[in-house]
Amino acid sequence: MKHLLAACCLLAAVSVSHAGAPGGDSPAPELASVHAVVADFDTGATLFAKQADAVVPIASLTKLMMAMVVLDAEQPLDEWLKIVPRDRPIEKNAYSRLRIGSEAKRRDLLLIALMSSENLACHVLAASYPGGTSAFVAAMNSKARELGMTETHFVDPSGLSPSNRSTAGDLIKMANAAAHYAQIREFSTTPEYTVDFRSPAYTLGYGNTNVLARGDKWDIRLSKTGFINEAGRCLIMIATVGERAVTMVLLDSFGTRSPVGDANRVKRWLETGNSGAVAGAARDYERQRTAAYRVCGDAAPPPVPSGVPGS
Repeated sequence: MKHLLAACCLLAAVSVSHAGAPGGDSPAPELASVHAVVADFDTGATLFAKQADAVVPIASLTKLMMAMVVLDAEQPLDEWLKIVPRDRPIEKNAYSRLRIGSEAKRRDLLLIALMSSENLACHVLAASYPGGTSAFVAAMNSKARELGMTETHFVDPSGLSPSNRSTAGDLIKMANAAAHYAQIREFSTTPEYTVDFRSPAYTLGYGNTNVLARGDKWDIRLSKTGFINEAGRCLIMIATVGERAVTMVLLDSFGTRSPVGDANRVKRWLETGNSGAVAGAARDYERQRTAAYRVCGDAAPPPVPSGVPGS
């Protein structure tokens, strides 16, 4: 078994490439994420790629596509929408604090879906789309094709289904397209927000699921986190590093803070050529998952990190 794992790790190394680090000859960054792409936002040049073509579950990163479809429909953002229950069972448990039967503005539902990954808000937004949820999901897939995301498929608007699948390479295209929407940039990077509901009247406070968006050490243009067991911990972020905007797609890592750690490692690597090391369980998880994907592809065993689904 040890020999097999060593061989697998050797094979995995073939799928890692990088360019654009200081000096151009620094080693590739060490990341906890099993799949990753780092690209220059303005030029599109790939600076680092790691198993970027593997088709994998993407969890709540889905919500960036959901938001583009909502905004493309040009429905009034100040329209009050009723919080309706899901019309079919969901594959994962997903707690929501929204009260069924109450009302919120479309703008606020979109905001908390992006910044705080509110899953029921996605369902309400999709249900209010012309033609309902099925038409909404069809529009998501049509938008993916329009963006050239050839390895991407959606079955639900929130990302709770592991059947929402894409590649790190495709998600670079989605992130860059989403960054051209002013509301997505604003909503996904809002640190915290309080929503006013009516019928009955109540308020709920929300915080951004990306801790980096709640601090002042990063200049972040766009952000989205994601998690379900099958996808592991995921993060999409567009941020200014040095004097250039960089798009990061980080998929399938272990531990709540691993994607944040990877973002910091990418930043350090771009600035200094040295990423630092991944420690402990996150490092072991990445090595085992990388080896499994290289040997088994889609048949690799699913990750099992703990946490709140759909974040």
